[in-house]
Amino acid sequence: MDACPLKIYHAPVVAWAIVGSSIRPTGNTVHRVDGRVIGAAAGLAICQSTDSRGFYLFYCDATWNEITDTWHQSLDDAKAQAEFEYHGIGSQWQFLAEPGASAEGGA
Repeated sequence: MDACPLKIYHAPVVAWAIVGSSIRPTGNTVHRVDGRVIGAAAGLAICQSTDSRGFYLFYCDATWNEITDTWHQSLDDAKAQAEFEYHGIGSQWQFLAEPGASAEGGA
């Protein structure tokens, strides 16, 4: 899996992590898309909302296409949600930007 793009849906990526073999989905949350349960994400990306008033936790496929998302008031809340759903993900975060900084390029 390649590195995460700088933006997802025009939202600047602050942090990203690959859900590799050392990461265990906890089963604490079930995500549904169009009524069907989706499996574990291949990667997670935390993006600052375009109005800078919160953060999205994007659950992505192996090419960083967003499958579903959750919204959080703070970066720490988004990271806590990720850890609630994926045990050990906290040690995998790659940070791209400080919240509020602009990220150029990307998808």
